[in-house]
Amino acid sequence: MKVLTIVIVTMGLISLSFINAPSNSPEGINFEDISFEEALKKAKKQKKLIFVDAYAVWCGPCKWMDANTFREKEVGDAFNSEFINLKIDMEKGEGPELARKYNVRAYPTLLLIDGDGKVVKRIVGMQKKDQLLSQVEEYID
Repeated sequence: MKVLTIVIVTMGLISLSFINAPSNSPEGINFEDISFEEALKKAKKQKKLIFVDAYAVWCGPCKWMDANTFREKEVGDAFNSEFINLKIDMEKGEGPELARKYNVRAYPTLLLIDGDGKVVKRIVGMQKKDQLLSQVEEYID
């Protein structure tokens, strides 16, 4: 009986880890696994903006956007073709430095940054699909 309980609990924990996994579904936004510095170089070379999802792991609205807005096909189509997409935990790795540099004080904060590192658009708070697309429409060809 104990073995069965351990198996069930373990399987439950494993399935929960997939719920909070970063969105990289084929239909949604494909977030790149590169450093911010690499993204700046890539943005400059490709003449694109960087889309930064500045989040914290404990942020409920961030998790909601990851599970919903960022997985929408229409959002993925727009963002994958127009932006270099980064998802950065503002409390780990290069996140704290970027949070200070870009004055990130609330989560989620969504930033559009040019290849020189200048913020061209700041969006604070949870966004549904239509809200997000409306916020960035001037930057989408």
